[in-house]
Order: sequence, then structure tokens, then C-alpha cells
Amino acid sequence: MRLPVSDLIPAATRFLFFTGKGGVGKTSLACATALALADAGRRVLLVSTDPASNLDEVLGTALGTDATPIPGVPALFALNLDPQEAARVYREKIVGPMRGILPEAALRSMEEQLSGACTMEIAAFDEFSRLLGDASTTEGYEHVIFDTAPTGHTLRLLALPKAWTGYFQNNTSGTSCLGPLAGLEQQRAIYEAALAALADASRTTLVLVSRAQVAPLREARRTHGELGALGVTNQRLILNGLFKATAADDAVAVALERRGTQALAEYADFLDSLPVYEVPLRAQNLLGLDALRAIISAAPMSPITGGMVPAPMPEFSDIGDFVADLESSGRGVIMTMGKGGVGKTTIAAALAVELAQRGQAVHLSTTDPAAHVLETLGREVPGLTVSRIDPAAETEAYVAHVLATQGAALDADGRALLEEDLRSPCTEEIAVFRAFARTVAQAQEGFVILDTAPTGHTLLLLDTTEAYHRELGRQARESIPEDVRELLPRLRDPDYTRVLLVTLPEATPVHEAAALQDDLRRAGIEPYGWIVNQSFADAPTHDPLLLQRAANEIPYLTEVSATLAARATVLPWQPEEPVGSVALTHLLQGATPAALSH
Repeated sequence: MRLPVSDLIPAATRFLFFTGKGGVGKTSLACATALALADAGRRVLLVSTDPASNLDEVLGTALGTDATPIPGVPALFALNLDPQEAARVYREKIVGPMRGILPEAALRSMEEQLSGACTMEIAAFDEFSRLLGDASTTEGYEHVIFDTAPTGHTLRLLALPKAWTGYFQNNTSGTSCLGPLAGLEQQRAIYEAALAALADASRTTLVLVSRAQVAPLREARRTHGELGALGVTNQRLILNGLFKATAADDAVAVALERRGTQALAEYADFLDSLPVYEVPLRAQNLLGLDALRAIISAAPMSPITGGMVPAPMPEFSDIGDFVADLESSGRGVIMTMGKGGVGKTTIAAALAVELAQRGQAVHLSTTDPAAHVLETLGREVPGLTVSRIDPAAETEAYVAHVLATQGAALDADGRALLEEDLRSPCTEEIAVFRAFARTVAQAQEGFVILDTAPTGHTLLLLDTTEAYHRELGRQARESIPEDVRELLPRLRDPDYTRVLLVTLPEATPVHEAAALQDDLRRAGIEPYGWIVNQSFADAPTHDPLLLQRAANEIPYLTEVSATLAARATVLPWQPEEPVGSVALTHLLQGATPAALSH
């Protein structure tokens, strides 16, 4: 049974965590829930630990790391926990007591080792565990709502009794990816209280957020199982952005509804396993208090009138010219980057098919889980070869190598701790990073197209602190591969690499792409251009809701065209799933009558 999302409010526990794949709307729903509780007279603290938090934009209030009152809502306060600042403070907490005792070189080594993804993860947990496990920090608030949730790795690591013994600080295999875990000992009581609160169904609810799409539902199911196995069992699912066509003769609207129905049918067993709440697709951008109140409100949406997009479409490059410019170099790396859920993999595959059909030698490498689709493309399209950087396979091979070398001399306890260390996000990141570097090195004679790329922050870290080099050496005790050493110069060479930023015509994807562009530029990489995907402003529809969404896209399309991108193109929303070479060709040529008549 599916319930309106307003039914979530009366049963709200003191702590609520919102989590889900990028782009599903978890920030909007966390804000809307906090606002509804505050409007009901509850005193609420809303917290984001997202490095790219857009709480400020959604709430229309400048936020910092201290609780800030939201104007017009006396009972609502919000703050952004800055993971990078938290990581800096955490590093100093570990390294500070050693200053004046250890040599400067040793201190620098510790600081560099504590610059990885895992340190940021544990530092963020260190920050919000105070809010969860130290009652004095949130007294006076009836509800604390988190716009993110701890990963399964963090919870597993902190639940390990051995993690509190300082073992890593003294064993001969070196420290973990988190640094000397003895530094956590002083926080032990708070961490244990935080873990207990997470597992207490009377105090904590985990809200999984998804859309009626295969990839977000797959991610929600994975998170549901992983955190459930760790004792976080009070879980709910919100299906966001559900759409129903109003006219049978609108092919775009009918196709949008059909795609959602098919995805929900595929995950019917998962949806039957937990309480599910529904949120309909809204026409307006979910920014500001009025729009947020409309999400939770049980009242029907206001009728939408009008049949035209009221503002002119800004000028963009034609997709054919865009591809021709990419082709002109005759070889090199093309990378698609952007926020999760914007279509990076699909666009990478479409570009590969198009360039191969133009007679170019193309190698497509992807992390797309639908590997069989890409294998089919490899057989169907002359000139196109396909491989997959499989994070699971790459990680498994890397872990096996480390255990066979570094782990060979450890006793049972030491090996168990090393195995847990190797379950960290850092390990997968390193394993995929190595595979990525090998693939980039292949772009000597033709095109290599990738939808897998390290973030700008990672590249900057690689250049300035060599943290990746040290992490590779720490775990594997081996020299750094040449492909890894040469990666950054290759990515900085505009004749060798072209980075395409992929976005949707919405606030958060556009502004996260802009932040990614800034990160890349700090690392010495200038993006080649932007692709705005799935635009209703350029789709043949007369559905009133979709037309209003099209009108709301115009400011973001204008921002990309006028201020953010040196060159940019727009792709209309496609009524057919972009699977197979024919559908991928349509993606770069616009929807066809045959596609609309499915």
C-alpha cells in the first residue's frame, strides 16, 4: 500500500535520515519534512553533511556550520556541516598532539595520509555523531533531520571492537585509511551512543528516497539491505516525482508515465517490503518555503494553464556541430562528468556510437551495470569496442593482491582488521582509479570515451599532496604505476582530453556542475563543453505540467549558455529508453515519430 507523503509527519521519530542516489530529491524532501514539522509547532534542526549542499538555495537562507534560524519559520533551524572543514579539524585532532614530538616530515606524512575520502567520511560522522549521540548538543529540538546518512562502511568500522584498541597505531602493517584509530578513543562513548540511536527504531527513521526509475530504485534496494543488516531497520521509502499523463494524445507525457510504471513493476517485490510514500511530480522548481510546503501538503496541485513556454530558448550549439568539433582531433579521451543521475553513461555511449558510425576507431569504457547492452553495441557497431571498468571486479582483484602481499604476515586479528580496512570507499576508489589511468593511456591511436572519472577534488589532491600515491603505497607496498604518474598531465592536455560536463536543466545539477568545473580548473583542467540533458523546453509536448516545467528550465538554460559554458548543447527528453544503438543514435538527433508512437 502506498501512502501520501503527508502521512510521514505524524509518525516522525526524533531523528530522521534522508538518503538516496544523486538527483532523486532527498534535499527537497528533507527540507519539506522539516518545514512541515516546524509548521506543526515542533522545534526542528535540519542538518546537511553533503559537501555540495544546496540547503541554502532551497531554503533561501545563507547557512553556516552553526544552527541558523530560518526567517518566517520560528521553530526551524538549519546548518551545513562542512566535511572538508571537519576533515581538517579531525586531522589536527590526530596530528596536533604529535607536534614538537615527531619530525616535520613524519607530521606531513600523517597529514597527507589523512587527506583521503575515508578521513572526510569519518570526520563527517564525527560531526553528526555529536548531534546524534550527545544529547546536550540537540536539547531543545524535538526533531533532528539529516540530509544524508552514514554509509554501511562507516557503521561497520565503528562497530568493530578492535577499532577502539589502538591496534592500527602499533601494528607493523601501518595505519588504516582513517589514520591512527586510537585517535577515536576519546569519542568512543559518543560514537557508541550514536550507533545505538541509529539502531533504535523508536528514535530513528531512515528515509530512502527514489524516483520511478531503475537506477535510483536499485540504489535504494542496496542501501535498504546493507543498513538493515547492520540493525538500522526502521526504514521508509519515498517515491518522488510520480507522473500521470493527462492526455492520451501527448506522446511525450504517455511515454514518461509508461517508463515510470515499468520501473516500479520491475522492483515490485522491494516496494512491497517496506512502507512506501508517494510524491507527485511538481511543475515548479522546489526552491523556497512555499514550494517546499506544497510537497507535503495533501491538497491537490494548483491547475496549470497556458500552452507555450513564455521565455525564449537561449542559443546553444547544434548537437551535430558539437560532435563534429569533438571528432576533429581524430583521437584522444572524451570524458563525461556530472552529478549522479544526469545521464553521463548514456551520453558517453551515444557519443561512442555516433563517432564509430562516422568511421572513427572508438573504445567505450564505462561503469554502466547493464554491461550486456554495451556488449551488444560492440558487436553491432563497426569500429566500436566496449569494455567495462567494473568497480567490484577491480576492487576484488586489488584486495586479493594486498591480502596476498601485506596480509600474508599478519595474524588472524590483524588480517581481519586489514580486510575491514579494505572494505572502505578508499579501496574501491583506488582500484577504479588505477583502471581509469590504464584506460586513459590507451588513447594514442583513436578515441577513448569514458563515463568514469575522478572528481576535480581528487585530481587536485593527487597533484598537491600525492595522497593517492601514498595510499597506493601504504596498502600495496609497491611503486606507483607509470599510467597513474602520467594521468594528470594527460588530462591537462587539451589536445589529448576533452571533459564534457553533463547536467539537467535544474538548479542543483547545474550548480553542482559549476562547482565541478571550478574544481577541474583548480586542477589545471579546462572543461571542453556542457551538455544539458533531458530538457522539456525542447520536447514536443502539450501536457500542461510538462510545459510549465519547460518554462522553469529557461533560467537554468540561460545560466549555462550565458555565464557557465564556453560551448554547450541541449538534448530533449527522450520518450524511449536510450538502450541499444538505434535509441542512442536518436538521442543525438532528437526524438523520432517512431519513438513517440511506442
